[in-house]
Amino acid sequence: MHWYEKLNQYFPIEEMKSKEHMETLLDEQSEIYYKDEGAHHVLMYVELDHFVFIDYLFVSKDARGMGLGKKLLAKMKDKGKPIILEVEPVNYDDTDTEKRLRFYKREGFKHAQSIGYRRRSLATKEINAMEILYWAPHNESEDTIFEAMKTTYELVHTYKDKQFYGESYQKVNEVLTFDEKESGKNVLDRL
Repeated sequence: MHWYEKLNQYFPIEEMKSKEHMETLLDEQSEIYYKDEGAHHVLMYVELDHFVFIDYLFVSKDARGMGLGKKLLAKMKDKGKPIILEVEPVNYDDTDTEKRLRFYKREGFKHAQSIGYRRRSLATKEINAMEILYWAPHNESEDTIFEAMKTTYELVHTYKDKQFYGESYQKVNEVLTFDEKESGKNVLDRL
């Protein structure tokens, strides 16, 4: 099965980029947008000088529990940069969402308490809230993670969006918010 089909079957439509969008990123943004693919996984990620953003991480059901996800994250951690990703909030009707959050917590990821992410899907026209998780090898602040998310949104998520979807996504300041009060607190991780 083609890597895009694997992702498209696993991720909800409101989270998926079009195949054309992703192939264009791999072609035209090849210095920052990467694909790591194997028989049982697909990992799409952005790497810049100061951070890594995991766009999609898929491990096939028959390979889960075998440490493949842990190995893929270890390759990203070996880069020594903060790692950021978006996950859907826990939906108790979908046990995968809860398992996914537990997995990332075991891998040392924290919930970005001060960063809000709400984007209107161009596919469904509905507003989707996402959780921002991050791994900070040098105790990078949530301010740093927020700036990296803004960069990712502008360089990758909205790259040629009008060309691919017939309309543009919202501006970054409408999608990503930063709560100064939360950034200064030493709050417990919600995971």
